[in-house]
Amino acid sequence: MTQIELGSDARAVENDRDDGTREVAPDIAYFRTILVNVILIGLPGAGDRNWVLVDTGVPGTNSVIKKAAAERFGVSARPAAIILTHGHFDHVGGLEDLAEEWSVPIYAHKLEHPYLNGQASYPPGDPSVGGGLMASLSGLYPTKPVDISGRLKALPEDGSLPFMTGWKWLHTPGHAPGHVSLWRQSDRTLIAGDAFITTKAESAYAVAMQTTEIHGPPQYFTIDWDASRSSVQLLSSLAPELVITGHGLAMQGDAMRAALQTLARDFDRVAVPEEGKYVLNPARAEDGSAYLPAD
Repeated sequence: MTQIELGSDARAVENDRDDGTREVAPDIAYFRTILVNVILIGLPGAGDRNWVLVDTGVPGTNSVIKKAAAERFGVSARPAAIILTHGHFDHVGGLEDLAEEWSVPIYAHKLEHPYLNGQASYPPGDPSVGGGLMASLSGLYPTKPVDISGRLKALPEDGSLPFMTGWKWLHTPGHAPGHVSLWRQSDRTLIAGDAFITTKAESAYAVAMQTTEIHGPPQYFTIDWDASRSSVQLLSSLAPELVITGHGLAMQGDAMRAALQTLARDFDRVAVPEEGKYVLNPARAEDGSAYLPAD
């Protein structure tokens, strides 16, 4: 595999706030929960039910999420909705407790629902790909479903996003069957989830240091590389100005776009493992192989 160089003019978006978040637009802030980013959509001081949470990070970080939300939006300010890019364990940590405490609807693509209503487990991680500590441990990562069926809703068929005016969702499968990315055309802002990321997820050192590089999706949890390639090509074609990914720092500018174009053009060479459990035998929703028994 080849690293994609961003170049000297690459710009990570750095605007740290007192509440511990990084603000990348007047109405967008994010922060890292150990491994993965959580995103807050809404203007500071928006108040109760006037903001949206995108993903809920790793287990055990609910107090951090609630503290950041209270400091940004106001004490006891609950979101209008939680939007999930997908249901992997590091994106739904504490989701069940947050949903109950906040009494909030949760939206996800219908192909992710079996992982969110207790019906099906994800295929296991593949520790043979990517190298690095994070990849080698992936066979131990949780794959069992959560059950938020009482609050779970499908994303609207028309591509709109509830409570997020001006945004739309895009189906970007490959890393997960129902993975979605969020797009705002007016300022060309992309929330990419794990369709592609800006650090090497397989490496514990890169994750800890937030080494900034454009990468394909985390290899150890990506189950359909053909779909993933198509998803990256779709997102690259948008020519985003700002990207916030599930792992790594938010990036903006020409160098980021050039690196994303390189990833899309040379995806098989720079992103797809030479060997691996899902390289020749993808797990897909169409044939049911992406959905394993929950127990």
